[in-house]
Amino acid sequence: MDKPIGAGRSSFELIDPALLFSKLKLREGMVFLDLACGKGLYTLAVADAIGEKGWVYAVDLWEEGIAHLQKEISVRGLKNIKAMVADVSKKIPLDDKQVDLCLMATVLHDLVQIKAHEGALREVRRVLNPEGILAIIEFKKIDGPPGPPLQIRLSPGDVERILNAFGFKKKWTYPVGPYNYLIALSLKYPGQYLS
Repeated sequence: MDKPIGAGRSSFELIDPALLFSKLKLREGMVFLDLACGKGLYTLAVADAIGEKGWVYAVDLWEEGIAHLQKEISVRGLKNIKAMVADVSKKIPLDDKQVDLCLMATVLHDLVQIKAHEGALREVRRVLNPEGILAIIEFKKIDGPPGPPLQIRLSPGDVERILNAFGFKKKWTYPVGPYNYLIALSLKYPGQYLS
């Protein structure tokens, strides 16, 4: 199988993790989903931040990335991460309303480009608990490198427009590095699902 779009690249080295985690208000015991996690650089950092009582689910279609992450989990002896191979545009292998915080780190633009974002966002809505937060990191709409070509990048307004169609409303937007911004969204109507 060919690598999925964006496989092998991560924005983790471009952002300020301490700033990101403080803005996300990571707390011990929370359930976190790293959607399209790649090799799991965000996953591993979050697992440390939320402690042994928390749980991190890391999901990606890229089998090589998940294998790398599973090896790293084993080497570090981490017990609070479950890494899984799955096509997030079809099914996230989690129960309904299970996740406190879902992170999509520089992946939404890829999903939009291949027209897989609708299925993924329906699934995120399904697994997010009613008070949950969807956190999206994207590249600022400026010429790169680093990052994708300008025409593929999503502005905060683009992200908000896309997510509004799935019942999410913007809470805030914040820069998390020279190239990236973070936008946090929550469900407008937490008790209802869109079909």
